[in-house]
Amino acid sequence: MRIGFTRSTLYPRPVVFSSSQFSSGLKSRFLSTICLCMLSSTAILAQPSAIVLEQDPDAPARKRIEIVRTDKVPQIDGVLDDEIWRTATVITDVQQYQPVDQGEPSERSEFYLTYSDRFLYVGARLYDSDPSGISARQLIQNGTMQFDDAIEFIIDTFNNGRTGYHFQINPRGIRQDGMFENPNFLNRDWSGIWQADSRMDDQGWTAEAAIPFNTVNFDPTTEEWGFTIARTIARRQEEIAWSSFNRNLNPTTTGLITGIRDIRQGVGLDIVPSIAMATAKDYTKGTSTERVDPSLNVFYKITPNLTSVLTLNTDFSATEVDNRQVNLSRFSLFFPEKRDFFLQDVDIFSFGGRSGGQNGIPFYSRRVGLSRTGQPVDIDAGLKLTGRVGQWNVGAMAVQQGETGLLDAQQLFVGRAALNVLGESSVGAIFTSGDPTSAIANTLAGVDFRYQNTRFSDRYTLTGNTFYQQTDTEGLAGDDKAYGVKADLDTQGTGVGGSIGYEYFGEHYRPALGFANRVGIDNFSVDTSARYFVPDHPWLRTLNTFAGYEYTRRLDSKELQSESLFWNVININTHRGDQVGLNLSRDREGLDEPFEISPGVIIPAGKYSFVDAGVQFRVSNQRLFAPSLRLSKGEFYDGDRNRATVGAEWRPDEHFFLNMNYDYQDIKLPEGDFKVKLISTNIVYAFNSRWSWINLIQYDNASSSVGINSRARWNPQAGEDFYFVINYGFDSEGVFSQISREKAEIAIKYTKTFRY
Repeated sequence: MRIGFTRSTLYPRPVVFSSSQFSSGLKSRFLSTICLCMLSSTAILAQPSAIVLEQDPDAPARKRIEIVRTDKVPQIDGVLDDEIWRTATVITDVQQYQPVDQGEPSERSEFYLTYSDRFLYVGARLYDSDPSGISARQLIQNGTMQFDDAIEFIIDTFNNGRTGYHFQINPRGIRQDGMFENPNFLNRDWSGIWQADSRMDDQGWTAEAAIPFNTVNFDPTTEEWGFTIARTIARRQEEIAWSSFNRNLNPTTTGLITGIRDIRQGVGLDIVPSIAMATAKDYTKGTSTERVDPSLNVFYKITPNLTSVLTLNTDFSATEVDNRQVNLSRFSLFFPEKRDFFLQDVDIFSFGGRSGGQNGIPFYSRRVGLSRTGQPVDIDAGLKLTGRVGQWNVGAMAVQQGETGLLDAQQLFVGRAALNVLGESSVGAIFTSGDPTSAIANTLAGVDFRYQNTRFSDRYTLTGNTFYQQTDTEGLAGDDKAYGVKADLDTQGTGVGGSIGYEYFGEHYRPALGFANRVGIDNFSVDTSARYFVPDHPWLRTLNTFAGYEYTRRLDSKELQSESLFWNVININTHRGDQVGLNLSRDREGLDEPFEISPGVIIPAGKYSFVDAGVQFRVSNQRLFAPSLRLSKGEFYDGDRNRATVGAEWRPDEHFFLNMNYDYQDIKLPEGDFKVKLISTNIVYAFNSRWSWINLIQYDNASSSVGINSRARWNPQAGEDFYFVINYGFDSEGVFSQISREKAEIAIKYTKTFRY
């Protein structure tokens, strides 16, 4: 094997399975049962029923407020001088949820709500006794605001406490949004069309937002939506909210806004044409190509809570490249989805509480439109239907993937249905068909149950997930099932929490449209954590500790594959967000065959045990200059490893941002010594809130290559973008030395949404 670096390509690279074969055998009776369940759920969709978030009768009553309707149209300029704010519903009963749960806010806040037949309007007056201390250093639309003052609001348009939309605005009028795939996971790659602006003055700052009802799906049969609104005072790391619970803010902690009647989405049609022009050159082969690619996305809301999407000749040339990752294991890495077509209503397809890089995700959209080697594959056409009807959440997607030099066009399908049950839980099924990287027929079917009780006690949230999957791969038979169960008791406040789980993945479990980097194993995991908030300390906020244990064994031999014991002994957090910590780990690995960890360095089969200790320090990015350092030293397989990860962020103002990271590992093994060097640099300049220039430079010594991705973006309004993208790949003998060009591409793309 080679060292597991993933280098940046001209297009986001997929995760490839460790094994080169797909296998499994789905039992026909199980598949038939799943199909019948999904067909039955489709029939039930014709029976609309309102969704009501059930509450524990002993839990505190949800906050409730009625909002008024307006026929006025404000100018969204960040100034609260329009007539509609004089008659809007006003929210002033807010409290801290960080650092003091239900504590008195240090500054006064006023929030305004009203709506028309087409928009939800949100206004805010944020008083500040020291306006010069307001932090507003983000000037790029949809950029992170973790270091800025901000307001944020969550809209649970189905009032089900499970999913919702998240909107955030900073004092520069910069927008950031996301979608809750579940109450504990906010996908910030989702992006909607809405308007916002802000103004700073001698009293603090003000903000206005207009959320079109055709940006969100909603239940037209209910007049109540889950809602909460919050404020961040960055210099104090203080969080203030109208409705929160246990120091947390998500769809389960919302209050209620009532009186929403007779709203509409117009025709409910979004037409999004794009044109991309690119020229590429391969310097090693001496070839060049040019292309002009028109593409079209059409979004149509069949009902206010059911959306269909058609994509033709889909182009992803302006999509961000992946950050390179270091992988010294035998298992594949996970990369997040960044493409808009797949991010629309992404929460519908989430399954079994599985997200991120977890093993056994049945549908992983990064498998579509990319070859095994990470090169783009044309998507000739795609059709997607997602939404909620009554208490059902449904999604279906069919994609025609284009031909490659070695593979004919492929038809791919995924279907998902989930029924809301109990107060905050769901039970559902999923089915996939097709293999985007081979002509071998493959299907998957699975069922899952997700339990959540955020009011389990006045301090704890109890969650649980269980799932069962089976796959069927042409020409293979054997153990093709996967299943798991997990329970988690969590607290955001002072207290002790933990989780316990078990998972099983058969030898021939092969989710061709999913993600599985370990099969033929079962896994047991348990962890515990403790958090203590330090009251009234001038600089110290929390003390944390965490311990986790995980054991993975092979199913065939019952022998150890991996074992990990990790202990974060202490982690100290200040009010400004600075952190310092100490951690210890003990790992064991069982290699049933030799493992090439680096070119020419092969670790023999056998059992290995090694320990490691590390310290870490990070200065809060609230500060203009924020360095970070992590040092670790210990054993590694049958040798030793010294590791240093150094980073720094510099943000002198709202226009310029520089981030540098260097990960260095010095590994000495009896089989050979090698070093790992991974360097990345982000250089960002925002000319204003419409024009930005983002540059990512990456180097790793495993591939001896440098990758440069430079993206200039013009975003005059939400739903309209112009990109000028340059990608360069270089061979490099040393760290940015003896550089020679490999590949280059220059692309221009313009896209605009026409909404009816």
